[in-house]
Amino acid sequence: MSYLEHFNLSEQPFRLTPDPDFLYWSLQHARAKAYMESTIWLADGFVVITGEIGSGKTTLLQSFLEELEDDVVYAVVSQTQLSPTQFLQAVLTEFGFKPFNKRKVELLDILNSFLIEQYSNGKKVVLIVDEAQNLSMKVLEEIRMLSGIETHKEKVLRIILAGQPELRQTLQSPKLTQLLQRVRLRFHLGPLSNEDISEYIGHRMAVAGREGNDVFAADCFDTIFTYTGGIPRLVNTLCDTALLVAFADEKPTVSEEDILAAVEELDWKEYESDTGRFTRLDNAEVRHANAAQTTQIEIRSEGESVALHTFGPGRVIIGRAPDSEICIKSKFVSRHHAQLVSNDEGCFIEDLNSTNGVFVAEQQVKKQKLKSGDIVALGAHDLVYTDLRENE
Repeated sequence: MSYLEHFNLSEQPFRLTPDPDFLYWSLQHARAKAYMESTIWLADGFVVITGEIGSGKTTLLQSFLEELEDDVVYAVVSQTQLSPTQFLQAVLTEFGFKPFNKRKVELLDILNSFLIEQYSNGKKVVLIVDEAQNLSMKVLEEIRMLSGIETHKEKVLRIILAGQPELRQTLQSPKLTQLLQRVRLRFHLGPLSNEDISEYIGHRMAVAGREGNDVFAADCFDTIFTYTGGIPRLVNTLCDTALLVAFADEKPTVSEEDILAAVEELDWKEYESDTGRFTRLDNAEVRHANAAQTTQIEIRSEGESVALHTFGPGRVIIGRAPDSEICIKSKFVSRHHAQLVSNDEGCFIEDLNSTNGVFVAEQQVKKQKLKSGDIVALGAHDLVYTDLRENE
C-alpha cells in the first residue's frame, strides 16, 4: 500500500512541480494575478512580480496563461542568462520563428513586423520573462527598447518581468532609470501568513482527493510555519515528508510529533526570515524509528567521485540552490533541477522542469523508476544510484 491509498488520496498533494490546479489563492496571490491581468487592457508599462524561491511565482504565471483569451498571443522566456541577440532569438522562437543565423538588426525587424501585424489583426501580444533576476543590464535595456514599439495609438508589446527579490535591487540601478520609469505596477509575493497555512494545506489535500482537512492535527500548523516561514515550496516539502513519517508508523493522521520527526529527517531548524533561507541542524539525532537508509547517491564529476549521500524514504531535491538536499554548484544544473522520491514502490527520479533535462542511460526522462547501478546525468555531473535495501 502506498501513502496515497493510506490517506485516501488520488494524487500527491505536495509535489514541487508547478500545477495551477493546486494554486492556493491567498489575498496576495490574487492581487499579483490581477496586476498581471491588467497588462491585457493597459499596454503602457511593465508589470514586475517578485518573490522568494518557492513562493508560487511560476505556478501563478501558469494559471494566468491558462486563462488568457484567444485574442492574446504570448511568449514565455525563462532561460535568462543570455546575450541581447540570444534573448531576441529566444523571444522569436517562442513566437514560432526560426531566427538563427541572423544579425541583431534583422531580428529586431522581424519582431517589429510581427508585433505590428498582430496589432492589425486585433491581437494583444504579451512577453513574460521568468527568472528575470538573471538578466544582464544589456538585456534589460533591450527589453526597454522593445517596450517602445508602438503604432500611432498605443504600445504593441505588453511585458511582465517575474523573478526573485534580487530583481528589485537590479531595477534600482542608475543605469536602468529609464526602464524603471516604465514600470507601472510591481508586487512582491511574500510568504503565506501563519493563518494561511491551515487553509493552504487543506486546499492541496482537497485537490488531491481528501476533503475535510482532517489529516493534519490542529497543533501542526504553527510548527509548520515555524520551520518553513510560510514559503509554499518548503511547506510542501515538510508536509510531504510528514505524511511519509505518519504512513511509515501506520498512523491515520499527522501529529505535531510527526512534523518534528520530518524536520529532523530533512535536517532543518527554524526558518530564518531575515535571510530567506533555512539552515541545517548540526549533528541532529534521528528520533524517528523508521529512518533506515534506503537510497545511496554517488556524485561524479569527470569520472571522479566527489560526494556520497544516503537517505531514508521520502523526497530529496537536487539542484544548485542552497536549499537543495543534494546541492550541485554548476551552471548546467537548475536551481531545483530534479527530485528523488523513495517509497515502498522503489526510487523514482523526476525532472522539475529543468533547463537542461534529466538523462538515464543517455535517454532524457521526465520521471523514471531507478534500479541499482543506474546513472542519472544532470549537466556535467553523473549521479550513481544504489538501492541499499538490496543489501539487507
